[in-house]
This record gives sequence, C-alpha cells and structure tokens, in this order.
Amino acid sequence: MIGRLSGTLIEKQPNQVIVDVGGVGYQVTVPLSTFAELGDLNGPVTLLVHTHLREDQLQLYGFLTARERQLFEMLITVTGVGPSLALKILSGKPAEELLQAIRRGDVERLVGIPGIGKKTAERIIMELRDRLGELVPEGPAPVSVTGPGADVASALLNLGYERRDVDDVLSRSLRAHPGAGFEFLFRAALAELSAAAKGAPRAERKG
Repeated sequence: MIGRLSGTLIEKQPNQVIVDVGGVGYQVTVPLSTFAELGDLNGPVTLLVHTHLREDQLQLYGFLTARERQLFEMLITVTGVGPSLALKILSGKPAEELLQAIRRGDVERLVGIPGIGKKTAERIIMELRDRLGELVPEGPAPVSVTGPGADVASALLNLGYERRDVDDVLSRSLRAHPGAGFEFLFRAALAELSAAAKGAPRAERKG
C-alpha cells in the first residue's frame, strides 16, 4: 500500500496530479484544497496518500495534511459515500468548516455541497459525529513547495525527518530569515532537528 509520495510535480489540474518518483509517474486524485496549495510544475512535492483498491482498479488519493486524509478515510466509511463523493465533499468545504457542521448537526450546511442530499448529510452527521475525536490534531500549515524552502524540505524529508517537524522548523526559519538561501536554511534546520532528535533543547524561536 502506498502511504506517501515525495517527488517532482510534473502535471496538475484541479482534481488530479502526476508526481514523478524516481522516473515513475504516479497519477493521484486530489481535492481542490490540496490543489490550491501546490507549487509550480517541476518543483518538489510531498503528498500523503490513501490507496483505494477495487477488484479491477487501484486509485491513489492525495492530501497535504494527515488530518485531511483521515477525514477522507472517515467519510468513505459512511453508508453511500464512496471516494469520489468524499473528494467532492472535501473540495466543497474547508475541512474545519466541514467538521464544525458535523459537530453541530448542521444538515443545511452540508446540503450546500454539490452532490450531497439531505439523507446523505444526515447519515454523515449520524455516523461521524461521535468519531471526530479520532482525528489527529491540526498541524502547522505546510511549507511552500517553491523556492529554497522547498528544496530544503525535500532534502530533509529524504534524510528521514517527519514532515510535521520539517514544516515547523522551516516555517520559523523562513519568518526569521526572509530571503535566506538554501545552504543557510538547510544548516539551520538540520542543526535544530538533530538537536531535537537527541533530546537537546531546541534553538530559541525567533519571529
């Protein structure tokens, strides 16, 4: 099962992208929320993936955050909601707005999403409202996948560091040192990540 793809973004359109990983192009279906955050073509990109298997088909669905992927995986457990409809739901409302509607039992807000009728909205609320506590906490916004920051993120991910830790460190570095180049950002981020991995106190936050 494919859980994550890190490579080069070689094609993109509102609901589908192709990521080149070691010369192999993976076609991944994405929600509009993920598409809107993607960088330029031929830049590095990392997607968290849900692999959907059917008798005669393997389909990859990609997301920028673990929270959004988990929400997608919860939606497809709802009676009558398949991957295509779950993707439309995530494209129709920001994740936090969608979660708020489910928590409040707001059927009308869900019905406002194209493809969602009243009965489907009611099932989503009934089957998911008590499960929302299972969602992972919302992490920091992903680092832009363009410019030196993207190259640094790709290099650190290839070294085995976790995406959330990389985003956290780079976000602070980019705010504190706007315009810094690859070498400076890479050395600073690597030093902080290495110190954290050894249990040492993190460098003082700036900005």
